[in-house]
Amino acid sequence: MKRDILYHLFTPLVILIGLIFPKTATSQVTWDQTIDVASSSFGNNRPRITANAAGDPLIIWGKGSDLMYTRWDGAEFASPVKLNPTGVTIATANWMGPEIAAHGDTIYVVYKQTPEDLVTSHIWCIRSFDGGQTFTAPVQVENTGNDKSRFPTVTTDNEGHPIIAYMRFNASFLDARWVVTRSFDFGETFTSDVMASGWSGPDSEVCDCCPGTIHSSGDNVAIVYRDNNENLRDSWAGISTDGGLTFTKGVNIDQNGWMINACPSTGPDGVIVGDTLYSIFMNAASGQAIVYYNETPITDLSTDTSQAVPGSGEGLQQNFARIASSGKSATMLWRHSAEFSTGLAVMFTEDITKGFPTSFDTLAYFQVVNGDVTMSSTKILVTWQDNSGTVVKFRSGTYETSTATGEISKTKIVTFHPNPAENELYLEADATPYYITNLSGQMVLQGDEKQIDISTLPPGLYFISTASGFGKFVKQ
Repeated sequence: MKRDILYHLFTPLVILIGLIFPKTATSQVTWDQTIDVASSSFGNNRPRITANAAGDPLIIWGKGSDLMYTRWDGAEFASPVKLNPTGVTIATANWMGPEIAAHGDTIYVVYKQTPEDLVTSHIWCIRSFDGGQTFTAPVQVENTGNDKSRFPTVTTDNEGHPIIAYMRFNASFLDARWVVTRSFDFGETFTSDVMASGWSGPDSEVCDCCPGTIHSSGDNVAIVYRDNNENLRDSWAGISTDGGLTFTKGVNIDQNGWMINACPSTGPDGVIVGDTLYSIFMNAASGQAIVYYNETPITDLSTDTSQAVPGSGEGLQQNFARIASSGKSATMLWRHSAEFSTGLAVMFTEDITKGFPTSFDTLAYFQVVNGDVTMSSTKILVTWQDNSGTVVKFRSGTYETSTATGEISKTKIVTFHPNPAENELYLEADATPYYITNLSGQMVLQGDEKQIDISTLPPGLYFISTASGFGKFVKQ
């Protein structure tokens, strides 16, 4: 009798979830089972994900005021480690926190030190040159004097140098604006920041509790953020066509006209494919929080009206939108709530220039808070904050395309250890002879032995090339 009661209670719920959360949209994707990234003792605040050259996922998230990190080791996720130095606390919550980006096996993680309102609390960048196995000591990104900063976000240029955007304030923690700095030496040093926001009007600021994201392809760089023009809080993009050195134009990618006198604590995301910026964001001008997406040609910024993602049902609320691409293939992800249930919605297209489908898949149900997505040429990698078990979740999907949308082939990587190194470097396999150059391109060492004495080199970043490939290492 008890089994019959449970059956009759549960069956309508399953049917309802099937109606509100479609499951047949992305038939080109074969999804693996969901797994826990780590136990609940490691926390689960706002995970972010990227992939190294092998396509293995690398995930960061917040635990209290610590930055946690793990990587896929081929069979499972390694035990998480803390990346922030002892005694340094970081800004993290379920709606904001550290960011990560990769260019092959070069990985960058950026975070904001706390307390946020102190001028001595800086933005820091830590780097890995071996696919996320080891990381260098943090490098200070900004030098803002008496000004204050928050919300760092990072991308890479086509050579693997980091480009970092962050929100800058005056000494009173007012006059919020987005600025951009970049490096030409793989994060050893950074340029003076340049203004990237302020396009909606002379008195506009930016929404000071909404994270932004930065994106790069060739010479095109876009910082997408929520604007604040006298409480009109649409999402905008600042555009650079010289690799992030200057931002000379901006565009409203939103156009919904959301008037609100409080910061909603959620920002846009985007990708650049070809000469077009594809963006995704939440707007609640209709009275409901709805996720929209848009495409904007960078050449003339003649953007069309943004389109809402699919969704219906009582209490519909969508938020925390993300997008990723590989070639022309792309995936959009967002938190989707309706009919008293919350899921993680995903839409895939094999060719973003032809648009997205009209329905979505659901990867998870119930207490989903905030997710992230990245792509390789064959995989969609998804992570999210799951509050039902207070864990970070992960799920991957394999996709097929009928068009050639794979990534540009990557340079072969020479393998060596350790990295960073102090006195000796060990080449693995048959990788000799070798040539080592500094950042100026000057050859500083060469030879044919596998155990290389680097004790005489000054500390810094170096490049090593062999017949087997190319790599970078840090001399401590």
